[in-house]
Formats: sequence, C-alpha cells, structure tokens
Amino acid sequence: MNAATQIPTLDIRRFDTDRDAFVQELGDAYRQWGFAGIRGHGITDEQIAESYDVFQRFFALPEETKKKYHIVGGGGARGYTPFGVETAKGAQHSDLKEFWHVGREIPRDSQYADDMPANVWPEEVSDFQEKAYKLYQTLDTLGSKVLSALALYMKLPEDYFVDKTNFGNSILRPIHYPPITTPDIPNVRAGAHEDINLITLLVGASAAGLEVKSHDGEWVPFTASEDTIVVNIGDMLQRLTNHVLPSTTHRVVNPQGDAARQPRYSTPFFLHPNPDFLIDVLPSTITPDNPSRYPEPITAQGYLEERLREIKLK
Repeated sequence: MNAATQIPTLDIRRFDTDRDAFVQELGDAYRQWGFAGIRGHGITDEQIAESYDVFQRFFALPEETKKKYHIVGGGGARGYTPFGVETAKGAQHSDLKEFWHVGREIPRDSQYADDMPANVWPEEVSDFQEKAYKLYQTLDTLGSKVLSALALYMKLPEDYFVDKTNFGNSILRPIHYPPITTPDIPNVRAGAHEDINLITLLVGASAAGLEVKSHDGEWVPFTASEDTIVVNIGDMLQRLTNHVLPSTTHRVVNPQGDAARQPRYSTPFFLHPNPDFLIDVLPSTITPDNPSRYPEPITAQGYLEERLREIKLK
C-alpha cells in the first residue's frame, strides 16, 4: 500500500511544539480521510489494560446477569445493550456485538438531566465504575485537544468548542464482538456506517477488522499500532463544517481463519456537543463551490434522536 492510500498517524505532542504545521497536517488528513491515528496522547498502556480487564470481566458474566442492566425503552443510552439490537442504518441484519454505555456524570438537577440519564454500574464487577469513568474522562480531555486543533484548522478560535462540549452528551462504549463459530453468518461485526457525533476516539483498534471507505469507494484496512488512538469525524461535525471535514463510512469486518474464533473487544468514545447546541453550518464553509447543504439548523439532541431511531436503538 503506498503512502497516498495510507491513513496518517500524527503525534499530538506537536500541538504544543509545532502547532501550525500539526494543525495543517491533521486537518488535511481529516479532509481526505475523515480518519487519523493519534499517538503521543499520554494515555498509558496500564490504564487501557485495566479498563479492558473490567470490560471483559463484565462481558464474561452470564447472559441473565448482564440483562439486569438492559434498560428497556432507554434507547441504549446507559447500561447494557444485548446482541442483535443495533443495526447499521439501512442494513438488513443486526450487528454481531453487545455493548455497555457510560455517560457523563452530571448533577441530577442539571438542565440537561432529561436528556442525559444517570449511569448504572454492574455490582458484579467492583472496579468497573472507577476504571470506566476514569477512561471516559481521559478520552474526553484528549478529544477536546483534537477539537481545539480542528477549530484552528477551520479558522475558528482555539476554544470554540469548549463551551459547546463542556456538558456534552458523550458516550464511552465498551464493545464485545463474540467469536464467529459458523462460516455462513450473514452479518458482519459492525455494518458499514458513519458515526453520529462530533468526533469518535477509538481505543483498542490494534485488532484487525476496521476498514475505512476511501473517496474512490475502496475499503482501506486501518489497523493502528498499540500506542495509537484512532480518531474520526462524525456526522455532526460534517454538518457543522458543510462537509469540509467528512464523516467517512467505516465497518468492522469478520476476520478470516482462526482469528474469527477469537473474541474482539474495542472501546469507542463518542464525543457529543451539549444537547442544546444548535448545529448550524459555519458561514465560513459556504462558498460558490460548496453551497450550504443544511439550510435548517438542528439541535444536537434533536439530531441524535433522529439517528437513534434509524439504527433501531429507539
């Protein structure tokens, strides 16, 4: 694979040492791919390993135990979502996965409390809450730094996103894809889709399977090295930037041979704006060559609910 068809990986420490060049390279990577690898992020291997340990211990619990934490009618916003529920938009079959959702801890008298329910925690895994929420906060901080760089790339103030995401309805989603035991399974681990949110940070993309669709319509594998967090643009940021920063279609394919008989775990962090943030196309992105694609603004919460219905979580 030549360099032109490789998704770039950049060291985010350059944001502090070589800012202008880093911002340009990062923005250009997203403009072409909607994806980039981020290393030098300071999230330790130990923290990631400890997080995966508690997630795997939860997923190893009996089905009936896990289903105690499935909130019927909750749209999967918190707690456990079992196999066979989430379906990629337009897909015929549901994805081969089960997952858990951790949201932001906010005061229950907050103006956002109706849109951001309280977390639930599995009592069977005593350190789940501590490890999961620590990872949530760590990825939230890293995501904010990436957004600062993208704000500068879009010729916005560096702190443009700060007061628009400080109560963001962001989600940490530990996922378990089970071993594939029969060769005739009709669905893939995660069907082709785009993410809903501003940006997604993926921890544990070192297992093969993630593929990104290029501008030419080719599926490009993106297996990051162990020290890399994959960060991609979501539909909300695509809409805000009038498609200057594209939300790229991606999927998780089933591996071949013996690898298919291994479970796969991954943990995306979906960084969302505050529920009442109005997603309105940035005037600077509207040009004769790129007229506004979205004349009607929509709140982040309104957009989220629309999309959750499409993927059968609501």
